Amino acid sequence: MKRLVATTITLAIVAFPALADSQTNVTNGSVLPYPQPPFNGVINMTAGNSKPDFPKAVQPPKDAPNVLLILTDDVGFGATSTFGGPIQTPTFQQEANDGLRYTTFHTTALCSPTRAALITGRNHHSCASGVITEMATGYPGYNSLVPRSCGTVAQTLRANGYNTAWFGKMHNIPDWMSSQAGPFDLWPTGLGFDYFFGFIGGDTDQWHSAAYENTVPIELPEQQHGQLTHFDKIMADRAVAWIQMQHSLAPNRPWLLYYATGTAHAPHHAPKEWIAKYKGKFDQGWDKTREEILARQIKLGIMPPYTKLTARPKQIPAWDTLTPDQKRLYAHMMEVYAGALSYADYQIGRIIDAVRESGQLDNTIVIYEMGDNGASAEGSLQGTTNEIGVAGNGVPETIPYLLSMMNELGGPHAYNHYPVGWAHATDAPMQWTKQVASHFGGTRNGLVISWPKRITDKGGIRRQFSSVIDITPTLYEAIGITPPKVMYGAEQKPLDGTSLVYTFDKANANVATRHNVQYFELLANRAIYKDGWIASTTPLRLPWVTTGYEPSPEDFKWELYNIDKDPSQADNVINKYPNKLKELQAAFDVESRKYNVYPLDSSAAARLDPSIRPSLTSGRTTFTYYQGEIRIPEGSAPNFKNQSWVIGADVTVPKSGAEGVLATIGGNFGGWSLFMMNGKPEFAYAFSNQPQHKYRVISNKTLTSGHHAIRLSFKYDGGGIGKPATATLFIDGVQVGQGRIEHTIPARFSLDETFDVGTDTGTPTVLDYESKMPFAFTGTLNKLVVVLQPEKLTDEQRKKLYEDEARAYMAIQ
Repeated sequence: MKRLVATTITLAIVAFPALADSQTNVTNGSVLPYPQPPFNGVINMTAGNSKPDFPKAVQPPKDAPNVLLILTDDVGFGATSTFGGPIQTPTFQQEANDGLRYTTFHTTALCSPTRAALITGRNHHSCASGVITEMATGYPGYNSLVPRSCGTVAQTLRANGYNTAWFGKMHNIPDWMSSQAGPFDLWPTGLGFDYFFGFIGGDTDQWHSAAYENTVPIELPEQQHGQLTHFDKIMADRAVAWIQMQHSLAPNRPWLLYYATGTAHAPHHAPKEWIAKYKGKFDQGWDKTREEILARQIKLGIMPPYTKLTARPKQIPAWDTLTPDQKRLYAHMMEVYAGALSYADYQIGRIIDAVRESGQLDNTIVIYEMGDNGASAEGSLQGTTNEIGVAGNGVPETIPYLLSMMNELGGPHAYNHYPVGWAHATDAPMQWTKQVASHFGGTRNGLVISWPKRITDKGGIRRQFSSVIDITPTLYEAIGITPPKVMYGAEQKPLDGTSLVYTFDKANANVATRHNVQYFELLANRAIYKDGWIASTTPLRLPWVTTGYEPSPEDFKWELYNIDKDPSQADNVINKYPNKLKELQAAFDVESRKYNVYPLDSSAAARLDPSIRPSLTSGRTTFTYYQGEIRIPEGSAPNFKNQSWVIGADVTVPKSGAEGVLATIGGNFGGWSLFMMNGKPEFAYAFSNQPQHKYRVISNKTLTSGHHAIRLSFKYDGGGIGKPATATLFIDGVQVGQGRIEHTIPARFSLDETFDVGTDTGTPTVLDYESKMPFAFTGTLNKLVVVLQPEKLTDEQRKKLYEDEARAYMAIQ
């Protein structure tokens, strides 16, 4: 019998060698994921003589808090009532009342860089995000490929037993990876988030949203067939449902929910009743509004009493110089923006209410970051109903036209943005706006952190200098997680940020800052903060003028400010302290070499040349698609701009007839569609949303049942960018219609709409089929073929093309 037992044990070891090692190393979290736990049972020949042992799941730290990370878009430091502004944000205020307000918190002045820094805890160049993904260049600090060495907070928390989800905007996927061809390792689900629901890119139409679930484009029933539900509500509904499901199924498992609304980036969309709340609230104009903001900030203790209001740039007109019509129009544009931000804050409140109702709020860290950069000055000096049309394609809009659209602002027929003056006002009391990395108008944002179980100094104000890169280190320390040194086989870069946990206690309210040095850089405009001083370069390109001048990095002059005495950067003291400037310039050089900031590049247009990046379409002139292939990003679709092309649709029409979209790109604000309506093929081209910019070619023959070939020939006049074209329709080789397109899109059809085959996932090119959206083709689209006929451009024409495209892209941060 003894011999049998010995033999059994020997057989077990031979048959299951992996189970013989019960001394598998277990790390303290410095290497993630944790190794497979050892088998601590007993294996013999039969189950009756064996002892089972399930592998133990990774357990989060004891009493680990939930994390609700909230980020809004394009909101100035002085916009919200919580930081002295005119826009009511009661949810933001409630979290401030329950926690702490940080008054010297900073971002990177731009979307993609801030967002990469937020979830990695590293400087934006350190994680290859020195500029937006659409302008990526082949240098380590700028290629938009967030390296595996910059693991995200979600990857770390998930490996430590958290459930994770991301709702909202994702603008860090490299441009050439944003289609359904993938790869998906830099999508949210590849960056540590179990679930993603949101949109890809710089912005989205809140009434016709380009939504994704995980990696799949989806159509929202709440926005189809004439229904109008704002995406902020849809997104909050999904986030609330996710929280409720987590609590129902795993109430003891902590979670990370990252909620990144697209509000208040353009388009400024809001329900009419929320816009109405601000009727007349901005009639005093932007100059008076700035003064009022600073006065409230001083009264609230947000800014010290000696803070000066910086001067309004001379290029922005004084409110008193405007005509009555301009004042009426511009005041209403700000009412719309305010309504949009208040509505987003309300939806965020619903999410926090769901956490409260589940009984989890006491041990939930809420980090509410109001804006990923300063307020946006990309709406031009007079505002617009069509952000991409004006910013990217040079579409003119007259004041009479804008006045005629006042009632449409905020609704589905406008892609609106307010004038520059309001961006400058809501960045009060600082200089400049979004895109300007050198000054606090572009980089300072309101931050609130609450955690009822831990933060007891309710309503406290913290003035320690801080940055977006501090958020991830703060979470690690608060939760009790060791930042990993190796994650998924990749050695991790050290975290660049400084945990803010040291500021949580009331006794440390006025302790000295631990974040003593921070550089800023965007398009070679730069700054360096060190120990209460900041050296800043003077912007050479106005943020609302995105073409026509691309300076050299050496052209920038420097300014110097003593922030301890001059928190708004009002008094340039460069002539008084030349040695201090040299010290800071040297510090900038050290930081730049350390974090991949070099080489400095002040160009915008040159970075839009697609030949400098990987591409799915480079060198191709023939493309074949099939019915139902939707949401193909413009950068991954055939280039239908500034050249001739032919599109052919092989269709089968049933006896009952057919209607619907065969192919489309863009939509109401710029784009084209080939569709069937009333039994006839039709081609519609929209240079903009204005009636005189809608061009249509309608077949003179009705399509009978059976198999047919529909062809559209788009013959470009040539000779430059955005020239006219002739569109000709054919059925089975016979011409059935022709028309002139007097204005064509030179740079970008849309910021958020895509190329769709067999349906229309965004706005309609013409409003005739708006109530039928998505207007899927009811026949059979057997195949759709696109053939490009490239135009040979001169070097000067090519440069102009990328200047125009740069203007479009600079509006989508």
